[in-house]
This record gives sequence, C-alpha cells and structure tokens, in this order.
Amino acid sequence: MVKLHEGKSFNEIEGLYEKINEVVDASRLLVDTPMKDHTSFKIGGPAALLVDIASIDEVKQVLDILNDNNAKYYVMGNGSNLLVEDEGFSGVIVKLADYLANVTIKGNQVRAEAGILLSTLSKIIAKESLIGFEFASGIPGTVGGAITMNAGAYDGEMKDCVVSVKVLKEDGSIEDIKNEDMHFSYRMSDVKVHNYIVLEATYQFEIGDPEVISEKTRDFTQRRTSKQPLTLPSAGSMFKRPPGYYAGKLIDDSGLRGARIGDAQVSEKHCGFVVNRGQATCKEVLDLITMVQKVVLDKYGVLLETEVKHLGG
Repeated sequence: MVKLHEGKSFNEIEGLYEKINEVVDASRLLVDTPMKDHTSFKIGGPAALLVDIASIDEVKQVLDILNDNNAKYYVMGNGSNLLVEDEGFSGVIVKLADYLANVTIKGNQVRAEAGILLSTLSKIIAKESLIGFEFASGIPGTVGGAITMNAGAYDGEMKDCVVSVKVLKEDGSIEDIKNEDMHFSYRMSDVKVHNYIVLEATYQFEIGDPEVISEKTRDFTQRRTSKQPLTLPSAGSMFKRPPGYYAGKLIDDSGLRGARIGDAQVSEKHCGFVVNRGQATCKEVLDLITMVQKVVLDKYGVLLETEVKHLGG
C-alpha cells in the first residue's frame, strides 16, 4: 500500500488536476486538504491534492497519469500508520480507503479490496461463521496496509490466511501473487520490498463455531482496550519489536512512561505508543522519538526503529 514517488510537485505540473478529473469525479478530488483530517494521529499540514480512489481501474489510470507526468505522489490507506509533516505534502496523495472496499465471498474464500478496514472485514467474515480472522478485528488499518506489512496480533498474521494478493507493479502491470511468493515475515512482505500497490487480497478460512468466533473476538477486544491508549490519537505502535526485547518495556524501564514534548507524549497506558494529547505537531513527535531512541540506546544499547511512516516535503 505504501508507495512514495519523488517527482515534480503538484504545482509544477500544469493541468494535472484537469487530467486526473477526467478519470476521477471532482467530489473526490480535495485541494489543500489538511492531512490531520486523514490520519489517526490527527497531525499534518495540507496535501496539495488528495485523490480518493473508488475502483481498481481508477488506481491504475490515476497512477498512469502521475507517472507519465513524473509527479510526486504518495499512496496511502486510511492513515493509521502515518505521521505527516506540519508543512504538509506538496505532491498528490492517492488514498485507497472507504470507496475501495468491496468484499466478495464464495464458500470459504473471501476477496476484499485494499481499502476496507480490517475491523469491518472481520465482522463480515465472522457473520459467515468463518474462523481465523479474529486477530485482525482490532487492528486499525486497511487490507492494503495490513498485507504490505504483514500485520498481526495475538494469535495470527496476514500470512496465515492469505491465498493470493493482486498488486499493481511499478511497470504498470497487474499481477496475482500467491502467498508463498509474497515472502511474508515480521512486518515485511514483497509488497514493501518492491513498492507494489495492493489492490485486493483473497483469504481462505475454515467454517467455525459462531460462539467460539465471538468469544475470541471479545477476548482480543478486551485485551486491546485494557492495554492500549485507544482514546487518544496515535499511529499505533511507534517502534518495531527489537530482537529479544519489547520496545514498550525498554521505554518503560528507561523511565520514559508519560514523557512529553509539547502535546506529544509517550503513552502512560502503553509505552510503545506515542499519543497526541491535543495539538501535537509533527516536530514534537519527532523530537520525542529522538529522545526516546537516545535514552534507550544509552541505557540498553538497543536502537529502536520506528514502525510509523513519516511523510513530508
């Protein structure tokens, strides 16, 4: 899902809006829209243009226009793992979310477009008495983003239930890639390695007991709500899990629980999260990240790597 192309800014390409408007209705073309309105962190300045995609055909057509014009663009999902600069983004944001969310079910196979939320998809799957997707019910992202980073929680990951993934490659071709060729690993897949764009994914599940499915979902929801700061804006887990450690524990043991720069704060509920206490800026978040990384490195010799995508320029 994540793809950043460094080309000319929106304002450097004459008539780019009009060219895209030939493919996408003007109601889904947002000029100078604040990115804080499109991210779960509620942080970020204006994007020069945001294109809200409604179909797989539109994805390809819009990307063809942007590439033909050497435009600067970024492909995003619902913004649950994104920190945008306070100055915003001078290129085009291609958003694959609410409008690209169709689901087709045939027997025990489920095909879902890239923009559907995992929480929504998990409910649809559960209603069909299909078991094996309960782990995804509380992950705050879309299918596209989840496939890209092999998202997971508790007892499952995307790689456990994906049959194949339809992607748009950099050369403009569309291909279905089988699970075994995706090379899924911890927070990694070939989508991320090769800058593919996820268009849809096909999953396969077993028929299960509705009560068992409901109980597992309730259990995972209770665990998540009791341990994570879901009432405050954030981008989910800020840091990757370092080998042999847990990022949140290292941060907590370093005495940084509740550490704050401006309105950016290490969560008091879960130290692996950075939360927005109200009007946090991107700079405040980045300064806090740098401070946390330095303290943990000095104390434990472990360099924490961020899991959240930083976008600007």
